[in-house]
Amino acid sequence: MKKIIRNTIFIMAGGILFPSCDKYLAKEPDNRATLNTPEKVSLLLATAYPGANYVPFTETSTDNVGDIGFGDAGGADLNTANADAFFFRDTRSINEDTPEFYWFACYHAIAACNEALDAISKAFDQNAYTAQRGEALVARAYAHFMLVNIFAKFYDPATASSDPGIPYVTEPEKNFIKQYSRGTVASVYDMIEKDLLAGLPYIDDKSYKVPKYHFNKAAANAFASRFYLYKKDYNKVIQYATQAIPNNDFLNNLRPWNTEYVSIGLNDIAPRYAKATENANLLLAETGSYWFRTNIAARYAMTPAVSNLLLRTEPITGGDWAFPTGSYVDNHPVVPKINEYFVRVSVNADIGNGYVMVPLFTTEEVLFNLAEAYTYTNQLNSAINLLNTYLSTRILPYDPSSNNLTVSKINSYWGTSNTQLGLINTILVYRRTEFIHEGMRWFDILRYKIPVVHQTIGGQIFTLTANDPRRLFQIPATAKQSGIDQNPR
Repeated sequence: MKKIIRNTIFIMAGGILFPSCDKYLAKEPDNRATLNTPEKVSLLLATAYPGANYVPFTETSTDNVGDIGFGDAGGADLNTANADAFFFRDTRSINEDTPEFYWFACYHAIAACNEALDAISKAFDQNAYTAQRGEALVARAYAHFMLVNIFAKFYDPATASSDPGIPYVTEPEKNFIKQYSRGTVASVYDMIEKDLLAGLPYIDDKSYKVPKYHFNKAAANAFASRFYLYKKDYNKVIQYATQAIPNNDFLNNLRPWNTEYVSIGLNDIAPRYAKATENANLLLAETGSYWFRTNIAARYAMTPAVSNLLLRTEPITGGDWAFPTGSYVDNHPVVPKINEYFVRVSVNADIGNGYVMVPLFTTEEVLFNLAEAYTYTNQLNSAINLLNTYLSTRILPYDPSSNNLTVSKINSYWGTSNTQLGLINTILVYRRTEFIHEGMRWFDILRYKIPVVHQTIGGQIFTLTANDPRRLFQIPATAKQSGIDQNPR
């Protein structure tokens, strides 16, 4: 497996210039390294997305995971990371699929954004770089957004101005070890919003060969809908969610679980799930990851009990979910979403590194964001209509006369006359099922302060309470050299 060892909080995209080397470096060794055209800046921005997978450690920390009862939980680094996430411990591994690996990957992506923006600021004709500037700003906002929501307290307007954030880096690194401030969650969110809103108008899908590998318009608007959902600015969620999916055409852009996916079978779903040709995928990222094997063979994973709870029957209407499950290893139920592949370390090598393509934004998430925003703005019928569109692609066989949500069904199931509360609970249940193996449940747990209880086969119970400091993943110890304090866990 690959290892990343860094002395600073992120990798510089540019070089380090030492005084004794000034004369040697006065001459450009290769003019291809000069970012002097929009095309060259675009090539750099291909690295402006985190090349690490947050799913293994966020998913394993949720209530989607239990103790299978067997499997190596301590020997290899991958399984050490699996156990540490399950027990809410600081992760001992720095390899793929760990918080530390993800931290550095995010700052590597940010460094690429900053190098691109610096080159654009020095260009003779900056108007020729508007699309690249838009992508760099939105990508920089995204990487910081993920960092602050993983390594700092989740946004709470009552405490965000005092809660420590993460360093928001806006210029290329020029010093070997530079000192940084964490700022506050509020200040980080302000800067995310500034970058996002500045970049979004300039996103140009025509500038990309494969738009779904970059922040295209749909993905950028989907990001905005998530950002404002976390800030609880629901009118803006509606604004950006409706721009992400033109004409609110969710039906033709959701994953066809109860039609096409059913017909192609288990073995063919995973390779298709994270492809750019899939309408539901709005933004995809290639990540160095072994999530497939850790998901199907690790001791701490989705158990049969969790699978039965989440994936068999839609709870409010009683229809059968169309999500199929397989079992690559005994007692390990898996929804076929993860397609791990290898890239050789060289042309003639017999070894390689594992990669997993991860959907960062999807049509399904936008639908849920919009339904939640409709609910909080008392547009309950609009929210219910959206959820019924979702169910029409998820229940097998689907019969609207019996499988559609209604106010009475929602209130009856949740035992309440508060339809708004019932709808929010319904959305959270659907999100939990939809995003199994994708790590998204963790952010819902943070947003709603949902407790997590993990119990071992031996009966030990580990509880993550609503305000538990272990809800913040630990900042790498090496960041101390840059003046970054770790989280008290």
